[in-house]
Amino acid sequence: MERWNYRILDVFTDRPLAGNQLAVFEDAGDLPESLLQALALEIGFSETVFLYTPVAGGDGRMRIFTPAHEVPFAGHPTLGTAVVLSERLARDDVVLETGRGLVPVTITRASELAPRGTMQQPIPSVAPFLTPTPLLSALGVERSVLPVTMYDNGIPHVYVMLERPEDVAAVKPNATALTEITRSLGLPMVGFNVFSGAERSWKTRMFAPADGIFEDSATGSAAGPLALHLARHGLIPWDTEIRIAQGAEMGRPSELFARAALIDNQVGKIEVSGHALAIGGGWFDGALLRGAAV
Repeated sequence: MERWNYRILDVFTDRPLAGNQLAVFEDAGDLPESLLQALALEIGFSETVFLYTPVAGGDGRMRIFTPAHEVPFAGHPTLGTAVVLSERLARDDVVLETGRGLVPVTITRASELAPRGTMQQPIPSVAPFLTPTPLLSALGVERSVLPVTMYDNGIPHVYVMLERPEDVAAVKPNATALTEITRSLGLPMVGFNVFSGAERSWKTRMFAPADGIFEDSATGSAAGPLALHLARHGLIPWDTEIRIAQGAEMGRPSELFARAALIDNQVGKIEVSGHALAIGGGWFDGALLRGAAV
């Protein structure tokens, strides 16, 4: 039997069955292109990675699929794939080729169970969100403490700050309205982030119903821009690592770390860190599924 094997990891957690789930096909070279999206939908995680031979100077080339679309970059898939690749290559430093360029990741193994990875993320574009009122209504909140802003490092993310972490926990968004806002922007996917906190401790939730992800348990692509957002508005000093709690409302508590550095009055580096551990795997019957390829 031809088997297409994949690994399952829990990312942005140091214990099994928490954090954000990820599937990684370590050798995707023989998989039919027409089945990649269908396989991601079949697995049903917020993202699935297909890993290929590098072509641009990295250690591996990754393609990332949500249940509905391919995306050029995402945080927890990059961290989880780096842990898998580091194990395969027996190296602590790996470089992944993504749709947004090369992303270096350093792995530390203070814990044999759950290594910690630190990725240097693409610098996002920044723009004001021009229609905040419908968004606030869709989220069921009255106002944002900071200006509602969109950042894009491969996935567009919009940020709404609430007064207290308890307010974040209480948010009950209208998925249909958020989907309509996404479509009105002409984008296949937007992550809508609500957050609150102070100093180095922050709580966040992310909703992307237009992409089949009502809520995400740990959003690495949103963590870096959040640190940037806070530093730009003076809520934290530049180059300060913040801790982000996410996923508790889904029963999958997650812990992310992020920092944004200013170099020569420009954003010079954005780093996102967290733990990840492989917890299992599976396989698909390749001979059977090839007959479904078109």
